[in-house]
Amino acid sequence: MKRLVVVFLLVAASSVAAPPPLDAKTKQLVFDIYKELIEINTTDSAGNNTTAANAMAARLRAAGFSAGDVQVLGPDPRKGNLVARLHGRGTEKPLLLLAHLDVVEAKAEDWSMNPFVLTEKDGYYYGRGTSDDKAMAAIWIATLIRFKQEGWVPDRDVIVALTSDEETGGANNGVAWLLANHRDLIDASFALNEGGSGRLENGRRLYNGVGASEKVYVSFRLETHNKGGHSSAPRKDNAIYQLANGLVRLENYEFPVALNEVTRAYFERMSSIEEGPTAADMKAVTAGDAAAAKRLSATPAYNAQMRTTCVATRLEGGHADNALPQMARATVNCRILPGESADAVRDTIVRVLDDPGIEITWIDKPKPSPPSPLTPAVMKPIADVTNELWPGTPVLPLMSAGASDGLYLRNAGIPTYGVSGLFGELTDARAHGRDERVRIDSFYDSAQFLYVLVRRLAS
Repeated sequence: MKRLVVVFLLVAASSVAAPPPLDAKTKQLVFDIYKELIEINTTDSAGNNTTAANAMAARLRAAGFSAGDVQVLGPDPRKGNLVARLHGRGTEKPLLLLAHLDVVEAKAEDWSMNPFVLTEKDGYYYGRGTSDDKAMAAIWIATLIRFKQEGWVPDRDVIVALTSDEETGGANNGVAWLLANHRDLIDASFALNEGGSGRLENGRRLYNGVGASEKVYVSFRLETHNKGGHSSAPRKDNAIYQLANGLVRLENYEFPVALNEVTRAYFERMSSIEEGPTAADMKAVTAGDAAAAKRLSATPAYNAQMRTTCVATRLEGGHADNALPQMARATVNCRILPGESADAVRDTIVRVLDDPGIEITWIDKPKPSPPSPLTPAVMKPIADVTNELWPGTPVLPLMSAGASDGLYLRNAGIPTYGVSGLFGELTDARAHGRDERVRIDSFYDSAQFLYVLVRRLAS
């Protein structure tokens, strides 16, 4: 716990002057890259990541990077991975800047605008991938171009990897494939990735988060079967109803609160940042107050920090409008607390469903990863740059509720830190959802934050 307290105190006034805001030319560069990426469809079903990777490679080559230092490669011609390198003096091991190009599906009929057109409205940029994860991808490319234009030579090489298949698991492509087949291209002392961001509450900056650990991603298939029949003579046993009743029982179940080192420190620190009843509840939950935990659970972001979660994400069933269903199937996605047994979570689901007629099978097996050490060599520059741009804003280590490719790097011995400086309202998380968006001012602040941070970490 002492190590975490040190991190929280890294918000003292920095002796370095605040970085200037982006000039018009740089702002246009970042915007142009961002717009190009958003408007290239990179979904798994119909998109093409290689198109996006090649577009970014072309920009880097036009900026003066050699062909040997900009590569698009991978096992799938439609899902290429971009790896680019800015050479340094070689006095330190490289720094890896990671982001993914692929995005989750987005149906036009579900959105209030075209998800694959970058739309500016009411102070926000809208579009699929605006937050997850093309903002960071665009910023990394713009950052490399800025370094090249300035003729800056860092102490360590700076590597950018924009990868594919992060949203679909990535075991056969993306970072996992690069580690298995071309580790030399991305081997690094440590990496910066998604998984951490800044949080606002009614426009007030609460904290700049650094993802140091992740929940474990696991999905299960729930399935019921029935011999069916004609819909004109309904039976009491119905595959759809049987599955639905089990899902309702799962919906009403909450896994127990279980704080760990990072989340306990998170709530302790947040209790001095938040205000009113929420602050009191955060302090109380660290002492095991069940009523406080219940109230905090009403905010999805806080609930996800306190417990394992399992939620139905897909549903299908039946085979004809005029026939009783012979099968019903649901996908349940779980985000399991680090250190908790995935087998025990499966056993809990079986118990909660309370129906031997609902079959439960693994869709994927858990891939846990160790937390990244909160070393001052990484955390202090993050805190310094945060304080220079947003004086008094604390830096908090976070447990990411979502999974990222950082787990492959951590398991390969490359500590990975989720940090973006991209601030958004705590209650306005739209990644993977309808009308995904980011604040326009936050996007450009993030571009400057990450540019300055990389210069510090690579110098």
